[in-house]
Amino acid sequence: MNLLGSMEWAMVLLVVGCGFLILEVFIPSGGLFGFFAFVAIIASMVMAFRRDTTTGLSFIAVAMIAVPVAIGVAFKLWPKTPMGRAFLGELPSEEEVKLEDPRRTLVGRVGIAQSLMLPSGSVLIDGHLIDAVSQGIAIDPGDSVVVVEVKANRVMVRPAKPHEVEEAAARQNRPPDDLLSRPIEEFGIEGFEDDPLA
Repeated sequence: MNLLGSMEWAMVLLVVGCGFLILEVFIPSGGLFGFFAFVAIIASMVMAFRRDTTTGLSFIAVAMIAVPVAIGVAFKLWPKTPMGRAFLGELPSEEEVKLEDPRRTLVGRVGIAQSLMLPSGSVLIDGHLIDAVSQGIAIDPGDSVVVVEVKANRVMVRPAKPHEVEEAAARQNRPPDDLLSRPIEEFGIEGFEDDPLA
């Protein structure tokens, strides 16, 4: 007496084939588990075609989804296993991978437009010529600008207000050792704009 029909055998063989694929990722077998997976998946399709053609074709479609999913799950879990950690080493954290853009220190700095900015052009800040983009306003050469944002590889500027130009001039005339007279914004500390005690 046969306990399993052709459809049940097809499902069991497909699951076994996917299991062998996962084992191939986790256990280095020189392709042996991959071969067993291939044989089991083909056998599952043969068993499905023994029932009828529609079932066989549907099993091919299921296998085309199940095999990549099994491989994807295995590769997703592998770095978290002891063997994966030993092989790959410690994965870097997000902070370690993130590149720090040195131009972020330019935010709030005042410079002088060196070319007509419609909307892009060059700006001189602290003796360095920097490509910049204005915030939708045409800026004439010689006008003072302030850096408002550094995003990706773009430095955004806007026309500087008179008090910003005066503050920048005062910073340049101040001796470099005088840390206590510098505004807190120069040190990259943010979040105190709404402080009622400031």
